[in-house]
Amino acid sequence: MSMGLRTGDQYVEGIKTRNKAKIYVLGKRVHDVTTNLFLKPSVLSFKATFDAAFEEDTRDLARVYSPFAGEEVNRFNSIHMGPQDLVAKVKLLRKLSHKTGTCFQRCVGWDALNTLYIVTKKLAEKEGKGIYYKNFIKYLEYVQRRDLALAGAMTDVKGVRPLKPSEQPNPDAYVRVVEERDDGIVVRGAKANITGIAVVDEVVVMPTRAMTEKDEVYAISFAIPLDTEGVTVVVGRQLNDARRLEEGEIDGLPYMFNHEGLLILEDVYVPWDRVFMYREWKWAGVLVEVFSAYHRQGYAGCKSGLGDVIIGAAYNLAKQIGVADKPHVREKLTEMVFLNETMYSAGLAASWEGKKLVEGDGGWWVNPMYANVTKHLVTRFPYEVSRLAHDIAGGLLGTAPSEFDLKNEEVGKLVAKYLQGVPEFTAEDRLRMLRLLENTSISVAYLVESVHGAGSPQAQRISMERIYDFYTVEKIAKSLARMGQRKADPRVEPHKPTDSEKA
Repeated sequence: MSMGLRTGDQYVEGIKTRNKAKIYVLGKRVHDVTTNLFLKPSVLSFKATFDAAFEEDTRDLARVYSPFAGEEVNRFNSIHMGPQDLVAKVKLLRKLSHKTGTCFQRCVGWDALNTLYIVTKKLAEKEGKGIYYKNFIKYLEYVQRRDLALAGAMTDVKGVRPLKPSEQPNPDAYVRVVEERDDGIVVRGAKANITGIAVVDEVVVMPTRAMTEKDEVYAISFAIPLDTEGVTVVVGRQLNDARRLEEGEIDGLPYMFNHEGLLILEDVYVPWDRVFMYREWKWAGVLVEVFSAYHRQGYAGCKSGLGDVIIGAAYNLAKQIGVADKPHVREKLTEMVFLNETMYSAGLAASWEGKKLVEGDGGWWVNPMYANVTKHLVTRFPYEVSRLAHDIAGGLLGTAPSEFDLKNEEVGKLVAKYLQGVPEFTAEDRLRMLRLLENTSISVAYLVESVHGAGSPQAQRISMERIYDFYTVEKIAKSLARMGQRKADPRVEPHKPTDSEKA
């Protein structure tokens, strides 16, 4: 069976039925995620990644030839063949943010595919364990030919943070294998904060940290259909999420949102041919390092794209109240542009300076230093962009009447009279733009995710400290201070190789 590229409508039709997995929203079980008012915005956001492969302004970015499937595939299921593909990733994410105004939820699965391509191939090349690579390539072809929607599941619930997986009072605080069978394994545990988990076809599970030999049953990576016996999803709440239940068309703009959820695996069976790593505890840390850098690089695209939306909304609101040409407003807008383009530029640098980690096709990884710099900028700059946008928009951003007041036969005319700014824009125009700015700039997708997605700020600082060669730059300084000579060093950047490059 080969479906090649699916349309957005085909994706939606494919996720309608859940016969085995249990999905809960606000304490109630959901059987059809495509019609549930809480989840429908997530479906629409994910759908945009499929539609992009057919739309004129994104077609060339959103599809790419795959040597594994022998045909064009959706870029979100592709393997990076060179730096140009890493650049295309960042550009596609920025462009799609313009179409959704939120996180489109497909990046974690994409980064999982590229991570496992590298790690399974390294296991074959370095350890002679080709079965994992064979399993993965078979799975990759399956995903690409069917254009499946993937969720990547890395973050365990972690229990007591200072303790290793094998030391936890709750042995299921990290996903582990509880039974080995001739035909597969049985896993138990939970993964937290999993983006888009309720609206995907499949889930790719990965370890979340470096491990020791005592943790070997936790050193596991595999893939399962979401609709699998023993799978439970509990969808989390977000700011202003109840607005999507009101069936309005203004207060919940842009009416496309991401969601995160708790993925619970209660003795779930996984066949051996869907296992990509097991008991390979020495490689767990490498896998996490490869994945983290990929995901941190990608934030340059989606966060700068959302920044564009926020800058555009702030500019329009300034025009609506007649201050867009005032020097202090122009200065704030310019500062927002600077912050936004800095994040984007760092991601492009991480892409163009990518590294090839394995032999043969694919296996291109981002520059790990610049990927970490990118994400560290993202932990800070969106908050400042939002603050400046709020400054420009005014206090009405947080106090505006609802759309139902504006539409009310008795009070609506008065609301319209006093909400309007310059005559060229209506009160409804102003409310629409206020709601768009509110729901994007104070969102999980733009703020909380910017801090904690792909690792909290300290994770990037640890990585940058490990990569930067302080000993080398000290020698440079000592040489210039005439405190000794140093040997010639061909390196331009004083960066040490990561564990993933050395493995």
